[in-house]
Amino acid sequence: MSELKLLQIPEGLAGSRVDAGVAKMLGLSRTAVSELIDAGKLTSSGKVLSKSDRLTADQLVEIDLEAPKNNLVINADDVPGFKIIFQDEHIVVIDKPAGVASHPSVGWVGPTVPGALLSLGIQLSTSGASERQGIVQRLDVGTSGLMTLAKSELAYSRLKQAFRDRTVQKTYHALVQGHLDPMAGTFDAPIARHPKSEFKFHVAEGGKGSVTHYETLEMLRAASLVEVILETGRTHQIRVHFSAFRHPLVGDTMYGADPTLAAKLHLDRQWLHAVKLGFEHPITGEQVQFESSYPADLEQALESLRNG
Repeated sequence: MSELKLLQIPEGLAGSRVDAGVAKMLGLSRTAVSELIDAGKLTSSGKVLSKSDRLTADQLVEIDLEAPKNNLVINADDVPGFKIIFQDEHIVVIDKPAGVASHPSVGWVGPTVPGALLSLGIQLSTSGASERQGIVQRLDVGTSGLMTLAKSELAYSRLKQAFRDRTVQKTYHALVQGHLDPMAGTFDAPIARHPKSEFKFHVAEGGKGSVTHYETLEMLRAASLVEVILETGRTHQIRVHFSAFRHPLVGDTMYGADPTLAAKLHLDRQWLHAVKLGFEHPITGEQVQFESSYPADLEQALESLRNG
């Protein structure tokens, strides 16, 4: 099943290569767009486009996108660690394992949260973009922990507003390289998309305001276990902030972590877990809070450092 999308190229992207310009407009990786081009899925005025073709202002580009899949979960063994923490007729709170995407997207073929819920007979709100219906917050594929989703339309509307108003308490635990000085503090630095990588973000003047509070919980020989509270919720915010201040998350080689240490600890993702989530229930008004313990890979890595 496919989905046709028509793009009109803005003046600012005139002269850009097709792969780079379309990637920016769609918010996809350049690699994903290149695969669509190689498959002959991008056309303009009836002509199939190549990656190196140049875009022109007001040009119409038609893209034949493969519709995102829900990737249904057949049984629990398909996504070990996926748990329903709480649900009622309005919301569902899950414990998301690493390796599961928050929502379907073009190019992603692994399991997704909506797909897993659908396979369990849990229907989400129909509010939001088609591939993000019911999604009021997201976690990176490589980040585990608590995530809430809306089942009713009213819950979706109120939860989205709560996240915009920053009244949702989001607490993470992260293992970062080195020892922080000071041991507790706040990173207040704007974040923007990285100019040389479609997948990365960085601290940059003119980016979106981003505020991260942290407190050291435990100092280890080569790292520190910290509690992190997000005031804002930018993509990769925790990873970007700690990396920018020269304390990348252990295992996060994309943002400068030591690959030797990651290999020693058998980590193939960043050591980051959403441990607490608190908010006012969108319907009852009751203050609710949920907690999640570390998954096995993070627990083992932490113990290995403690014993090393």
